Amino acid sequence: MSVAILAVGVLTGPAHAAPAPGTEPGPGQGQDVTTAGWALKETGKTARFRGLSAVSRSTAWVAGSKGTVLRTLDGGRSWQDVSPPGAVAEELELRDIEAFDARRAVALSIGEGEASRVLRTEDGGATWTETFRNPDPRAFYDCLTFFDARHGLAMSDPVDGKFRILSTDDGGRHWRVLSGGMPDALPGEAGFAASGQCLVSAGPRDVWLATGGGASARVLHSADRGRTWRVAESTLPAGDPARGVFALAFRDRTRGLAVGGDYRPGQASPQAAAVSSDGGRTWRRATTPPPAYRSGAAWYPYSGGTALAVGPTGTDVTTDGGRSWRPLDAGSFDTVDCAADTGCWAAGEEGRVARLERH
Repeated sequence: MSVAILAVGVLTGPAHAAPAPGTEPGPGQGQDVTTAGWALKETGKTARFRGLSAVSRSTAWVAGSKGTVLRTLDGGRSWQDVSPPGAVAEELELRDIEAFDARRAVALSIGEGEASRVLRTEDGGATWTETFRNPDPRAFYDCLTFFDARHGLAMSDPVDGKFRILSTDDGGRHWRVLSGGMPDALPGEAGFAASGQCLVSAGPRDVWLATGGGASARVLHSADRGRTWRVAESTLPAGDPARGVFALAFRDRTRGLAVGGDYRPGQASPQAAAVSSDGGRTWRRATTPPPAYRSGAAWYPYSGGTALAVGPTGTDVTTDGGRSWRPLDAGSFDTVDCAADTGCWAAGEEGRVARLERH
């Protein structure tokens, strides 16, 4: 590859006075992301962070194993442990978190039956309220997404042969199961709670659901906030419980990316990325996909076709809308998210959190 893998955290220091915390120069609008790299931000934790929400370059939330939730307000220089006490006591697996700002966030814990829960905070994590506890032992919730500060959805693996959708219209205070409108699931088909990106939205009404584990890896799309769905086959590896689409990212209601593969270490993941230009109706293989399984993806703001994909063996970047990918970093991450001000963050195992910064 023509782009060298960048060393994590090796940055050129500014010649002038240090900027305010969290406002250090990043790749910036119009900047070539291939000249940037991940700068690790010490969290002091060993949790695996698969839930991540980038509010800005200065503010981000991460959620992970053993009920851990952290928040930074200064670009990762310091982290506040704002873990829900009950989640810590029960060692819940918090696999997704959606933050509206520095004070309001909604987190999802995964697992069978009552292990699947939704928690909400309005005071920066000082207090949390449990707003949903799954009463059905057959359900297993994987991901959640919000269209805006009021309307959101969560998804469960199939129950009675269909994926189950949970809906809120008051910012996550109350939830209800949507009925009807979901096509049949394939035998063995499920979602992957790997990065909080198996359910993603773009705009006020469009939402996509990623699947794996069945004979084909599929993408389901709803244009009415989850009431009705249509399904399309992706080009990603399938036919095994460990294979499928692990993450989706939609730039708008038409342009989307899918990444995944086979999550088992050492297993090949050919054709582990695909692109759609018609809202997920059809998918095309990436001509040069990432070299291995990838669990998270995010578009870079204000760029024509730049996006990032992360996984345990590294980060890749595309500048042509997902058709071809190049290595950017060799560090292990599970999830990635970019804020509107071009603040991009990644998180993963052993408490690893990083921000994309100019090399």
